[in-house]
Amino acid sequence: MTQATQSVPRRWLADLAWLPGQGVRRDVLIEADGDRFTAVAPGAPAPPDTTRLHGLTLPGLANAHSHAFHRALRSVTQADRGTFWTWRERMYEVAGRLDPDSYYRLARATFAEMALAGVSCVGEFHYLHHQPGGHPYADPNIMSRALVDAAAEAGLRITLLDTCYLTGGLAEEGLLPLAGPQLRFSDGDAVRWAARVTAFDCDEHGMIAPHAQVGAAIHSVRAVPRGQMHPVVAWAHRFGAPLHVHLSEQRAENEACQAVYGMSPTRLLYEQDVLGPRTTVVHATHLDDADLELLGGERVFACLCPTTERDLGDGLAPAQALAAAGCPLTLGSDSHAVIDILAEARGVEYAERLARRARGHFTAEDLMRSATTDGHTSLGWPDAGEITPGARADLVAVSLDTVRTAGTAEAAVLEAAVFAATAADVTDVVISGRDVVGGGVHLLVPDVPGELSRSIRAVLG
Repeated sequence: MTQATQSVPRRWLADLAWLPGQGVRRDVLIEADGDRFTAVAPGAPAPPDTTRLHGLTLPGLANAHSHAFHRALRSVTQADRGTFWTWRERMYEVAGRLDPDSYYRLARATFAEMALAGVSCVGEFHYLHHQPGGHPYADPNIMSRALVDAAAEAGLRITLLDTCYLTGGLAEEGLLPLAGPQLRFSDGDAVRWAARVTAFDCDEHGMIAPHAQVGAAIHSVRAVPRGQMHPVVAWAHRFGAPLHVHLSEQRAENEACQAVYGMSPTRLLYEQDVLGPRTTVVHATHLDDADLELLGGERVFACLCPTTERDLGDGLAPAQALAAAGCPLTLGSDSHAVIDILAEARGVEYAERLARRARGHFTAEDLMRSATTDGHTSLGWPDAGEITPGARADLVAVSLDTVRTAGTAEAAVLEAAVFAATAADVTDVVISGRDVVGGGVHLLVPDVPGELSRSIRAVLG
């Protein structure tokens, strides 16, 4: 299923819009033809057929790290204290219950929730490949197709980060075998992983459909042995695809990697040629100075997920140190404890304030670039995330007269969006020139709360 776009010229007049290199400008006339902006002109007269966008208009937001099925765990895993590892067991229970139909319905509702929050593109870190027990479906990529179709129905672009996942964990005594629901994650080895992904019929650039491309992912050093990483890297190079990997989310991961391989996870990925300018490391919470030097030297993206990292008690990622080393920062909602990229953006700054007991490490523009241009680029869409001619026609209008944003001075509207607004303040969303949200209502999935409720209840029983 492909995502349709309108092929007629369109015009919007934004009360206020954040433009690259210009900051926030008033009365901005924005024109598009199909899925691309053709003209952006502050102060230009608006023809009669122009659509008005009230409040502050932003580029589409990028959710650079998502596990759609985790949405079923929201609030369920808050009932008791637990740890990251006990949370993971609950997550495996949900993973074991999904089939292509239920996965499609849950992902469609979750992606629709993202659109309501202003997300125009999602990076879906996908490893639910096979049937429970590990036997492939007749179509070995049917679970991937469910996600691609779900994104189309919800109006989003998607980078399907097809994930290699081969072992059950890493302990000081070595790699652990797969068990239980993990069996459905594995293709057996990385060569068979690459063969399955290639059979998904993407073109030479990894595109599956106008709204969808395939990227690669190494789940973590816990789930992919050192000797199995090269085929994944080679596949990503062949297609010029993004390559994502969970990195140092838990101290236990670092300790086990040191015991088994004699080095940190970052050093292991570096020595296996995983790191590079198309690579995104996710979380990157527990790093030392040598790790930071390697990551910055390779100019990798670092995707931070502050809400999930707080929720699971992972720790505070060294955001300022990563940025200073040369790693562009991106944002993800990960486990979907909430879906709110604006909240993730301010979470980066607030975590630094807690860690350093000082304010003012990232400006609103810094954080908005993480949520837009850098996020899209890390997902393989470098032509998105800015309101400028030639870019993909994505727009997000944020209200400036809600209880959270009312009274904001015009000079501080970007700060209001980043540090005060929430997903609930998004009123209108255009993705690739197509109206997806209007007046706070999803135009393609009419009853998003109902869809979420029904799909989650079906999974949780």
